[in-house]
Amino acid sequence: MLAAGLVFALTLLMSGVSASFGNEIKHTVAAFDVDSWIVPAGVSGPFTSSRVFPASEADKIAALPGVQGAEPVLLMRTSVTTTSVRDLNVIGIVPGGMVNPKLAGGRSLRASGDMIADASLGLRLGSTVRALGREFTVVGRTQGLTYFAGVPVAFVPLADLQASALNGAPLVTTVAVRGSIVSPPAGYRVLSNQAVKADLKRPIGKATQTISFITVLLWIVAAGIIGSILYLQAIERSRDFAVFKATGVATRTLLSGLAFQAIVLALSAAVAAYVLSFLLTPAMAMAVSVPMSSYVVLPVVAVLVGLASSLVALRRAVTVDPALAFGG
Repeated sequence: MLAAGLVFALTLLMSGVSASFGNEIKHTVAAFDVDSWIVPAGVSGPFTSSRVFPASEADKIAALPGVQGAEPVLLMRTSVTTTSVRDLNVIGIVPGGMVNPKLAGGRSLRASGDMIADASLGLRLGSTVRALGREFTVVGRTQGLTYFAGVPVAFVPLADLQASALNGAPLVTTVAVRGSIVSPPAGYRVLSNQAVKADLKRPIGKATQTISFITVLLWIVAAGIIGSILYLQAIERSRDFAVFKATGVATRTLLSGLAFQAIVLALSAAVAAYVLSFLLTPAMAMAVSVPMSSYVVLPVVAVLVGLASSLVALRRAVTVDPALAFGG
């Protein structure tokens, strides 16, 4: 039961990792609280490309009909050293501007050298960190703001990021827009929030497919464990089955008994999986967000796995010779 329960727990954790990919994308895009994004033509999305253009384009876009606000944003990626070397998604925004992420603690950006870092980076308020050749002080913290499979996000003043990463060049990678925009300037394209989310999912698409494939393999392993246990018990009970058959017990009765045993074992393993998944979640390096649907589906799949596994033991039971009951 514990062996099968551990396998079932792994399927829950795998589904939680897969779900966390979608959750982090949703939270990241929502943190900007905008309606659309402007990127150069030919660029798939603001988070997956580093193609830059003049920040002054934001003023032109803000003047377009239907636009309520437009701000330049620069998205870069780097690594920092905290307790260890960590990857970091760095986003340059205008302090006090339209883009203002929701904070779990601290304050918003105000001056040069300020940083808002996600809690997953492990830095406390007031901590300093060197990124892109510049010292930053953590003045605010977000919670659960990551993308690219758990890489933390940090917001810094746009001018600081331009000075550090672009030698001061007034360039950005996207313009965040509130309101409706029908026709962007020539050489640019408009992306909706849904299009940006789809583009963010693309780099981790193969990882998600791999997780799904491994989950299927784990179900097969669980079926093998339960099937092996039932088969070994069927071998041990060969004489019992012979007596049952010799006294006229129907095959469907034997099947119902084995099926019941398989269901009890599978459901017990599912209960063990719930407990084990809660115990193992804190040990995972990535965020694990097991969807409620997985908890609901697990006992159903466990029963199906148990029933399929009972067929192995049934085959052994029905092939037992009734004459074995009268053997010495």
